[in-house]
Amino acid sequence: MRNFNISNKFFARLTFGLTVILILSGVTFAQAKLRNALDYDGDGRADVGIFRGSNSTWYLLKSNGSVADGATFGSSNYDTIAPGDYDGDGKGDLAVWCYTNGTFYYLASGTNSFQARAFGAIGDEVVARDYDGDNKTDFAVVRRAGGLLTWYILNSLDGSFRSAQFGASTDLAVPGDYDGDGRFDLAVQRGGGATAAATHYVLGSTAGFYGVQFGLGTDMVVPGDYDGDGKTDVSIWRETDGTFYVLKTTDGAILGTQWGYTSDLPIAAYDVH
Repeated sequence: MRNFNISNKFFARLTFGLTVILILSGVTFAQAKLRNALDYDGDGRADVGIFRGSNSTWYLLKSNGSVADGATFGSSNYDTIAPGDYDGDGKGDLAVWCYTNGTFYYLASGTNSFQARAFGAIGDEVVARDYDGDNKTDFAVVRRAGGLLTWYILNSLDGSFRSAQFGASTDLAVPGDYDGDGRFDLAVQRGGGATAAATHYVLGSTAGFYGVQFGLGTDMVVPGDYDGDGKTDVSIWRETDGTFYVLKTTDGAILGTQWGYTSDLPIAAYDVH
């Protein structure tokens, strides 16, 4: 049995410089679906946030202007955070994926019980989302081998296993519900540089394949539904100016929000639109 500690901050390993926080203690999730788990003020929009390494604290800037902290679960020495609604009760569960043994550990909010599920292998990267649209997070990882990016998904709807090749081994996996049908889509960010634009490629479960050029190759991807239309917005955080840039699906406009310092790391809207 692994020992997990729950207190006021959530420490976990950062993957690709991105991280996520789901607050369980002291916060009630009014949202019925997993994809809204980071909408802390209940306005139907994902709230922006950063992780500050100097004090290991997550700062979330809610739409009402207030700031929220997190909760501790897991070990920063062994785990990658993997929050989601694994028990399907409409609330986010504190969860991690241990990259030394390929096992998901989570605290089911419905029963307040500790659960474990082995899925994936050492060297994989966790991409747990709701791919089958049943409002439960599916255990999922991506694997880089032979120049390809392969997705492995265990559907919670019927227990079936799915594997799919999408993207190159050098791409960044950035799944989201980009077409707004309730199922997360396979997606990657590719290319670019400090002065060159990156391209986001999406395999939509309804919309099909398409590409969107947005942001620079050095930006960090922070997908979320920031305009509240039920679709994931292609979004990035730029370290050079500490600003979130969102390509809104509602009208195609670019929304810029400065939040945090350039030394911070963004909290990606991991399991939300």
